[in-house]
This record gives sequence, structure tokens and C-alpha cells, in this order.
Amino acid sequence: MSKIIKNIQNIYEKISNFSKKNKIKSRKIKLLIVTKNQGTHVIKKMIKNKFVSFGENYLQESLKKIKKFKKNKLKWHFLGKIQSNKTKLIAKNFSWCHTIDRKKIAFLLNKHRNNITPPLNVLIQINISNNRNKNGTSKESCFQLAEYVKNLKNLHLKGIMCLPNLNSKNDEYQKIQNIFQKMKKKYKNINTLSLGTSQDFKKAILYGSTLIRIGKKIFS
Repeated sequence: MSKIIKNIQNIYEKISNFSKKNKIKSRKIKLLIVTKNQGTHVIKKMIKNKFVSFGENYLQESLKKIKKFKKNKLKWHFLGKIQSNKTKLIAKNFSWCHTIDRKKIAFLLNKHRNNITPPLNVLIQINISNNRNKNGTSKESCFQLAEYVKNLKNLHLKGIMCLPNLNSKNDEYQKIQNIFQKMKKKYKNINTLSLGTSQDFKKAILYGSTLIRIGKKIFS
């Protein structure tokens, strides 16, 4: 068994043990393997071990991987910043997009997803700290954006994504959890809180994350 596969199994075990310790149902928490900067040989190895969902930040890099493994029916998640001129390629090649932060991007993704099934699963990225150096819509405007996205027929609004400040107190995590709970009550299809990375996945679990994005702990 390779070191990478061992690392993945170790993370699953940590998620399970930590969840049990805190009386959280670990089966509701999904692990997304972030494969940015990883070669196709690495992905091939993971496919052989039955992994099918991968997260990518860089469009041009990811398109080469998607093309190579087109026959494998994988689920690709786009995690990077979205520029308008990238929306067509994202809409046509990915199963999920985690980083919708404004109406224009949602409109273009919907437009370019036309005649492609199923709809593109999307998350609204929230800049919970209102940090100018971070992407995402504000917590004040996220519901307005959600209302817009839910009416686009080629997009399937699944929830929200956030990158809290790692050195912040728990208030940012609590705020994003509160938003997620409110959104679940308002929209029946909301079931995904993409929160937590290699650095903070345990804290994310405590605050209701259902999808954790891990790269560093797998490949280092």
C-alpha cells in the first residue's frame, strides 16, 4: 500500500474517531481529495483504490487531468477563484463548483451549462471575515445570491463554502454554521457545508462541516 493511500485511510480514521468522541455522525462527513499540483500518475493510483472525487484549484492544470480520465466517470470539484472567461470551461467539465461569489458568475455558469446534464452542483463561497484579500460574497448578501442561484435551471444549489481565518477564534466558524442552518431551513436541497482543510478539519467538524477538503495531509 502506498504512502498516499495510507495517509487517506489515516485521515478517515481521524475523522471517525474525532466525530465519535464529540458525538457527531461521521457518515455525514465526506472527504474531498484536493489534487492540485499532483500528476496524473497519482490520480491513477487513487482511482485504482476506488476514489472518484477530486478537487482542483487551477483550471488549465485540471483540464488535462479531466481529459485523461474522461472514461473513468470521476467527479471533479472546482475550488479556485472564478474569472468570467473561465466559466465556460468550468461549466462544461466539472461536476461541482465551490466558489460562486456573485450573480455574474452564476449567470455565466448557468448559460454555459445549457444542454449538459445533470445540472452543475454549486456552492456559494462566503467571505465570513470580510477580508479584502479573500474571495467570496459577504454574509449580508449571501442569501440574496442564493435566491438568484436557486432559480437558474442549469445550476443545483447545494450549500456554502468558506475559508475562515485559521488564527481566528471560533466565532467565524459559528457564524458560517449559523448561515448554513438558516439556508437549510429555507431551501430543501441544501445539504453541503464545505468547510475545513488539512489545517482545521477537526474544528470544521465541530461546526457542522459535511465536506472537508484535504490535500496537504495526503501528499506531504
